[in-house]
Parts: sequence; C-alpha cells; structure tokens
Amino acid sequence: MVGRAPALLDPRRVAAFAALAAALGAYYAFTDRLVDLSRSWEIAFLGLCLIPAVFALIWLALPLRRANGLWLAALILLALTVGLQAADLEGLANFSKLALMTTFAFWFLGFFESVLWVALVACVIPIVDSFSVWQGPTRHIVEEQPQIFDVFSFAFPSPGSETSANLGLPDLLFFALFLAAAARWNLRVGWTWVALTLSLGATMWLAVTWDVAGLPALPGLAFAFLIPNADLLWREFQRWRRQREGPRSAGPL
Repeated sequence: MVGRAPALLDPRRVAAFAALAAALGAYYAFTDRLVDLSRSWEIAFLGLCLIPAVFALIWLALPLRRANGLWLAALILLALTVGLQAADLEGLANFSKLALMTTFAFWFLGFFESVLWVALVACVIPIVDSFSVWQGPTRHIVEEQPQIFDVFSFAFPSPGSETSANLGLPDLLFFALFLAAAARWNLRVGWTWVALTLSLGATMWLAVTWDVAGLPALPGLAFAFLIPNADLLWREFQRWRRQREGPRSAGPL
C-alpha cells in the first residue's frame, strides 16, 4: 500500500486537476455572461475546447483507478449527486455525475480479467446503444420527456446562451472505462484519450448537421478505443488463442 501512494497523489496531477477544475467551474458559473457565438463557432468551441477540458479531468484522475474503496466512494457520490440535483444546484450536480460515473467505471473495470473482455464490450455496445437511441427507450425519453434526460445527462453549456449539448451518463461511464482499460493494460493511453474525445465532438457535429434530436455516442467511443489499439488487441488475442490451443496441439503421449 505504501508503494501506491506516490502514484495516487502525484502533486503535478493534483495541481493540474485543481487548476482545470477551477477554470471549468468559472466557465460553468459565468457562461451566460460570455459572448454568444455563431452556430459554427459554438460547435468548434464545444468540440475542441470544452469537451476535451472536461474529459481531461478523467485523464488526470486515472491513477485513482488503483485506489481501494471505489465502490464506497461511488455510493457517496451517488448520494451527493441526488442531493445536489434535488437542490437545483445543476452546475455542481453536473460534475458530481462525472465523478460518480468515473468512479463507478474504475471500480467496474476490476471485474475484467483481460483487455479482450473490454474489446468484446466495445464490439457489442454500438449495436445496443444505436437501437436504444433510434428505436428504444432513449429515443422516447429524448423526444417525449427531455426533462428526464437532463437529469441523467451531463451538460456542456454553450457560451452566451441557455442551450447546451448533453451527453448521457452511460457515455461518461464508458469513456472512463475505455480510458482506464488502456492505462491498465498498457495500450496507447494518449491516443485513446484523443480518439475518445474527438469522437464525442464528431457525434455532436453530426447531430447538429443532420438536425436530429440525438445520436448514439457509444459507437464512436467504442471505435475510438478499438482503432488506436487494434494491433495491440490483436496481439493479445493471438496470445490468448495460443494459450488455449497449446495443450491441444501437444496431444496424448
């Protein structure tokens, strides 16, 4: 346990996290006082500035995936999020949701014995999420009960206006899960973060361009995890297959 402390409490990460959290807090507090941007500049700002800044918090928190008691922290954050939401403290509730989903993802990753399990999940969830958004419950909630979606989503407010781009809580969870998996199994963490972040900006841009209420974000996140790490995942699959076929190839003596 002593050996883990420096990694979990790296002063540079803590300082960067605190500075970024303060900057984001100031933006969320005063966003309505900023200059209203045109639609094109608004999309560019959200996709290239705000979304990367928010998800940089998860990058900086990655060492905490090895902490003990993550399940307890998730329960505390759940209670905190419910309380903040009930008190209409939307800005604080927003980041409490991010912390909750990130903590839960870090804890949930502990049940995966191999990165191939994560890759399998990445292959399946695009189908499930696409059905949910286009034909299933997510579509009904977004179109018929948007107030419910607001509660179960993270808001990226546009500067100078009351509108925002919203991302469902499962999207936050899988962003953190994929990024933590890349770190745990020594994949390309940096490129994975870049791809994950850009996929969210691209999904938002497509939703605006096609003028639809919402698009599934999980397919983009899944491909953003698989593509930068494809050769490493294939190598791990080959190693796993050799291990399974090894005893069989030996045959009886």
